[in-house]
Amino acid sequence: MENLESSDLLAALSDGMADAVEKIGPAVVRVNGRRRRPASGVIYAPDTVLTASHVLEREEDLTVGVGDGRTLAARFVGRDPSSDLAVLKVEDLGVEAALPAEGTARIGQLALAVGSPGRGEGPRASLGVVSSVGGPMRTWRGARLERYIQTDATPYPGFSGGPLIDARGRVLGIMTTGLARGAALAIPAEIAWRVAGMLEERGSVRRGYLGILSQPVRLPDGQRLGVTQRGGLLVVGVEDGSPAGRGGIIIGDILATLDGQPVEDTEDLLALLTDERVGREAQIQVVRGGELQTLQVTVGERG
Repeated sequence: MENLESSDLLAALSDGMADAVEKIGPAVVRVNGRRRRPASGVIYAPDTVLTASHVLEREEDLTVGVGDGRTLAARFVGRDPSSDLAVLKVEDLGVEAALPAEGTARIGQLALAVGSPGRGEGPRASLGVVSSVGGPMRTWRGARLERYIQTDATPYPGFSGGPLIDARGRVLGIMTTGLARGAALAIPAEIAWRVAGMLEERGSVRRGYLGILSQPVRLPDGQRLGVTQRGGLLVVGVEDGSPAGRGGIIIGDILATLDGQPVEDTEDLLALLTDERVGREAQIQVVRGGELQTLQVTVGERG
């Protein structure tokens, strides 16, 4: 009886994962943007395909292959190399868009990497778990990932740009093999959908900057002055006419917080200089001459 119940549970799990792939399948397309190596993409909005930036070696003569056998012309909209995402417009897709998963990915949950790089073969899938969720992370290409999902699901050739899905067939993230050597990563759906919206609107993603050169330093106990972290960023250079300079930041300041969030290293600062802060005033706390001071700095846009 116990063996029968175990068998039934396994069969139910197997059927559920197959149902998840069947559900997402129509929204997964083949993306033809490089020679001899098709990749994948996911329909995330009507007549709009989200894919990986690195699989588009050209921005013209693009096509996508749909599950019903059609090959349709695609128009390049924009890309963001930092998140390895790109958006294409495809008229008359006539396919329901995929849905993002509710909440964030959890370490240990089952996940399926899904791709459709073949011609007329339908989707392909590999099963794994969410191995880790983290960020920010500097990639080997120099790009910065705000957050990432790592999975042990095998990213078969052509899977980049396809979705990583949960057991309900909803998108946890967009797969990429172009940002970390030897690791299967996915850009979380929340970020991917947000970036895609900005690419549709402007063709690129804005990123904030202050215009400082800095290096991490440790804050001695006597210099923490109410801030909780152990370190900050020592300002060793300020660009002429930069937002930092106009806001009163000077060489020798130790940048401690930005809008109340601790800044202990460059990654912390970059993670905080998001699109939403460009053009807005940020409250920056610095340690100067043994005192904690608060400055108002209008965040600029990185060129």
